[in-house]
Amino acid sequence: MLETAVPASGGDGERLNPLRAGIESDRITDPCSIVLFGASGDLFKRMLLPAIWSLRMRGMLPNGFALIGFARTKYSDDEFREYCREQLEQFAPDGSKPRGELWDTFARCLGYITADFKQVAHFEQLRERLDENDKRAGTGGNRLFYLATPPSVFPGIIEMLHRADLDPHSNEHGWTRVVIEKPFGIDLESARALQKTVERVFSEHDVYRIDHYLGKEPVQDIMALRFANTIFEPIWNRNYIQSVQITSAESIGIEDRGNYYDHAGALRDMIQNHVLNLLALVAMEPPASSDADAIRNEKFKVFSAIARPHHEDVMKMSARGQYGPGSIDGEKVPGYRQEPDVAPQSNTETFAALRLGVDSWRWAGVPFYLRSGKRLAKKISEIAVTFKPIPHRLYGESTDAIEPNMLVVKIEPDEGVALRFEAKVPGPKSHIRSVSMDFNYGTGFGFHSPPAYERLLSDAMRGDQTLFTRWDAVELAWEIIMPVLDVWENTKDFSFPNYAAGDEGPDTALTLFADWRRL
Repeated sequence: MLETAVPASGGDGERLNPLRAGIESDRITDPCSIVLFGASGDLFKRMLLPAIWSLRMRGMLPNGFALIGFARTKYSDDEFREYCREQLEQFAPDGSKPRGELWDTFARCLGYITADFKQVAHFEQLRERLDENDKRAGTGGNRLFYLATPPSVFPGIIEMLHRADLDPHSNEHGWTRVVIEKPFGIDLESARALQKTVERVFSEHDVYRIDHYLGKEPVQDIMALRFANTIFEPIWNRNYIQSVQITSAESIGIEDRGNYYDHAGALRDMIQNHVLNLLALVAMEPPASSDADAIRNEKFKVFSAIARPHHEDVMKMSARGQYGPGSIDGEKVPGYRQEPDVAPQSNTETFAALRLGVDSWRWAGVPFYLRSGKRLAKKISEIAVTFKPIPHRLYGESTDAIEPNMLVVKIEPDEGVALRFEAKVPGPKSHIRSVSMDFNYGTGFGFHSPPAYERLLSDAMRGDQTLFTRWDAVELAWEIIMPVLDVWENTKDFSFPNYAAGDEGPDTALTLFADWRRL
């Protein structure tokens, strides 16, 4: 049996807090080898390696497990193990630093291949190493390929896996899966081209298109909130809901991603994937079961029902911005055009907002407002569902402002759910004030949610595609934003920069929607 540094469930914590019963009690994965393409990159050291190490710490990796790094940087196996230890010293969750026998046994599971992604001989070497893992580590012929590389390399890697007989059809002893990081294409045309490459080698049930937002605990809880509570679902429709706001705001800039971001922008980077997926979870119909495809079928229906913007209407239903110099937490920061690797007259948006509608019986006439941006007033991601105002005033003085009820799903930095409603102020007069009931995951369950990548990696190893995006939904998401992308890329915005770093965003967003929630 594997050692477990922190119990996943049971013990005194579970007896003291009944809400924790059953947490992570059945999450052991299949035996497998994970191959990390791009194992010397930023995503690997900051997110993926700490997630795998945390799974090991919590006893959620199988006995038969191995990890192979595959990248251009030159390492021997021992050098790669030392590199991993150094990265975990810096990026592992608190209290889980690589120490003692637990680290020693984990380190023995690590290996590395110095490789050129264009050389089939290196992929043949990988096949030999995987066969060795099956014999020595008991990985059972199961292989998970994780593409943590620049998107331009995706097609070449997939083609080389096929040429080296590392595709699912060549594996007679176990399963073969591929995890593809976003962005899946840079526009509709490139996404379709990438999909043609993928489907020549992998079946859809072997492809795991990862959107780390879907692995966040509050995002997963949207369906539970709706479909496990009779108090919400009966009023989850156009008769009672006035609008839905989805916000993904960041206070950081583009950091060292200028080369990528200046060719992407907020619309591609966030709206096309993360934010549209949140919209689908809010708007979907109840699935017939909890099966992955049943859930993904309903999300596909939402994307199918979103009205495609006409080019001539884009400026009426969208707003864009670019941050200039300003201050964050009292420190001065440069404008976007002064960031490294950004063109001096860049027309790339760092803020994007859209108003969309879902043409369905449930949602006809309800606007969905989406926004995402860099260098905003603070980091916050949330979904705010505003209910319609009361039809007739019975309570409260004429000077009292009676606010509509609001349900807020808080994704980050806080995780929880808040419900705003009206209540009478104590005293002889009938004054009405807004109050809030606020549930926080950390204090409620006495359990800090694992990082999104930890959950998603575990699901990929278990073959659960529920939190991964299916190709048909990816294609529709590109179709939805392409008219906006076309207009923005072919129309220079001479107002850029149009909001200062640390502000709420550009004034043009207020003409789109005057009632944005304050950041």
